[in-house]
Amino acid sequence: MYESLFRKISFFALLGLSLSLAFLPSTAQDSGGTGKPALQLYTPYSRISVSPGQTVSYSITVINNSQAIQTTSLAVTGLARGWNHTLKSGTWDISRISVLPGKQQSLTLQVMVPLKVNKGAYRVTVTSGGGVTLPLTIVVKEQGTYKTAFSTTQSNLEGAANTTFTFNAKLENQTADTALYALNSEAPPGWQVTFKANYKQVASVSVNPNQTQNITIDIKAPDQIPAGKYKIPVFAATPRSTAGLELEVVVTGSYSMDLTTPTGLLSTKVTAGNEKKLEMVVKNSGSAPLKKINMSASTPANWSVTFDPKTIDQLAAGQSVEVTATIKADKDAIAGDYATDVEAKTAETSAKAQLRVSVTTPMIWGWVGILIILIAIGSVYYLFRKYGRR
Repeated sequence: MYESLFRKISFFALLGLSLSLAFLPSTAQDSGGTGKPALQLYTPYSRISVSPGQTVSYSITVINNSQAIQTTSLAVTGLARGWNHTLKSGTWDISRISVLPGKQQSLTLQVMVPLKVNKGAYRVTVTSGGGVTLPLTIVVKEQGTYKTAFSTTQSNLEGAANTTFTFNAKLENQTADTALYALNSEAPPGWQVTFKANYKQVASVSVNPNQTQNITIDIKAPDQIPAGKYKIPVFAATPRSTAGLELEVVVTGSYSMDLTTPTGLLSTKVTAGNEKKLEMVVKNSGSAPLKKINMSASTPANWSVTFDPKTIDQLAAGQSVEVTATIKADKDAIAGDYATDVEAKTAETSAKAQLRVSVTTPMIWGWVGILIILIAIGSVYYLFRKYGRR
């Protein structure tokens, strides 16, 4: 009797164990004697270092090692408060997936790291319904903030006073809201500072959360400013956040030149075919020395202008030098006024003067004219005396 009862209990125990094994989740089953689990989750990079505000993108593969279709739910756990994520296959958000026998499916997990986050390591886990897990680690490499960043890779430029100094900067909105930034500067009096975004001059610019806007900053120094280093602070400000950038401009001096005559009179007279010497004055009206000043002229046809000296090697700031211009008129030039352009030029600057040259004919032609008139009068008188009484 007891033996029969024992046999019945053993039978039902074995039957229950068999049924339990039959209904175990497929992911926990062996794939067919290979020692591998039926379902696996894989990603090549399980530990990634990022900065606050960045989005981490994981490529995850779901592998089916079994001989049957595997269907499982998927979940992402362990995210701290304020962290967001998406789990997609293609363009679709998913929470459950099926994989054919011996095949695999690709998923994309994106984890958005908040801007305001502490430095450290954060663990995230992707879990299947069968208990298969994929642990991931995100290392935030710097302390997160809730601010604005205004930066440039080149904060120092050098040039002449009449140069436009152009700086390229980046304005980064490290906040969770779209921000309208007012752009301004604290330049010394006389300086001109303009801001450009997308090639247009602006006074303010709107930047989306965790986005960057390129800003071009043009700075122009006042005329005749002394050589030296000048600090130009610029700012991007909202009611909640402000970022500043200090730019440095190194002015080597201003380049300017005047060209005139000692009396300031830019006119002269010359006889056709003859030469006329005209004294001219080249003055360095800037604050930096000028080198290799070349003299040239634009003249009417068949005219010429030569200079002594032709080239001025160096002229200090505020100094002047006289140059003799020799103007030769065309021998066939008709009496009247002619324009001749004279230019003094260096690599940095130039100056022009327009001369009005009055051409007169030689005196001999005047006497010839008078002689012709006298001959004509004499001829008339002779004819009148000879034929007048007939």
